[in-house]
Amino acid sequence: MDSLSQPFTFSQRAQKLTGSAIREILKVTARPEIISFAGGLPTPAGFPVEEIHRAFDKVLSEQGRVALQYATTEGYLPLRQWLADQMTAEGDVVSPDEVLLVNGSQQALDMLGKLFIDEGSKVLVESPTYLGALQAFSLYEPSYTSIPTDEQGMLPEYVSSPEAAGARMLYALPNFQNPTGLRLALERRQELVERCAAARIPIIEDDPYGELRYAGERLPSLLSLGRKAGATVVRLGTFSKVLAPGLRLGYIVAPRAIIDKLVQVKQATDLHTSTLTQMAVYEVVRTGFLDKHLPTVRDLYQKQCGYMLDAMQQHFPASAKWTHPEGGMFIWVTLPEHIDATVLLQKAIDKLVAFVPGEPFYAGADVKRNTLRLSFATVPEEKIREGIAILGKLISEA
Repeated sequence: MDSLSQPFTFSQRAQKLTGSAIREILKVTARPEIISFAGGLPTPAGFPVEEIHRAFDKVLSEQGRVALQYATTEGYLPLRQWLADQMTAEGDVVSPDEVLLVNGSQQALDMLGKLFIDEGSKVLVESPTYLGALQAFSLYEPSYTSIPTDEQGMLPEYVSSPEAAGARMLYALPNFQNPTGLRLALERRQELVERCAAARIPIIEDDPYGELRYAGERLPSLLSLGRKAGATVVRLGTFSKVLAPGLRLGYIVAPRAIIDKLVQVKQATDLHTSTLTQMAVYEVVRTGFLDKHLPTVRDLYQKQCGYMLDAMQQHFPASAKWTHPEGGMFIWVTLPEHIDATVLLQKAIDKLVAFVPGEPFYAGADVKRNTLRLSFATVPEEKIREGIAILGKLISEA
């Protein structure tokens, strides 16, 4: 049916919506014979199914009528208190009133877009950056300014450039970034919060992968450094990578003035996040379960990453370069400039291997089509080695 014969009219905003490039690739790679390095999915081997099952049973048995009722928009207070205590113990002094529970980090990104972005508002993002954030923010029609990156993360001096002046916010993933797997160096974290404080630019610190560190030392959060430097930092976290993404439970940590306004945004969106899920997750984490569970998950990812890096060293040509992450789920590959990763993907799918081309992760005109993202999280060792060998041959031929 063409648009002229439709009995309805979409808003201009809806007409500008596009699907996720990764989701479209995943449709193609759903066939079981394809070795897929495309999806950024946590490994199901790390899902604590029995613990979550017991938690839901316990909540429903003991507090079922409360768990199935409407609740406050801010979220289940014991879980907010637990999160505040955890962050305070790590050096980010937080009160439960500064925590808002949401339906995963993706809802947090959408809410922050509503809160900060008008049409044409300047938004600073890393180059490359998380595709899901671009998808959420773009609905509100910002003007993106890209901040260059190198092997130590984004270059903070660009925050003080004329191109960045007047930005509504800066979006950053400081820990094992999606898509590059890189971590922002400590000196740059300090410089970033100081420059943003001076320029009065709020920082959105998205940290879904921080607990998946399997090498190096823990670095202070932008939230912690920002509060000391007088910067406004909004930190996003999630239970998707430490428990399971199907729970759809995340959180926002921010100054009360921002939390209060986000509560109003959320009330207009969905009233509140599932009470039952919040109470069950609290039942899982309150006794220290994550302290026992996370080392196992980290070990899984470290081994998977090692298999892929080893295979890449063996099969990729010397002209290809790639990151060596110390955590998270991704490796970023830069090919010789004449190779278009989107064209390479079609050839790879013909050979039953898939990945994500780098193009969708760029917000501005600085798109590097000779880049791609590989995820090692869900692929068995033998399939990693087989798939990387095929991909390496295709790159060499290109």
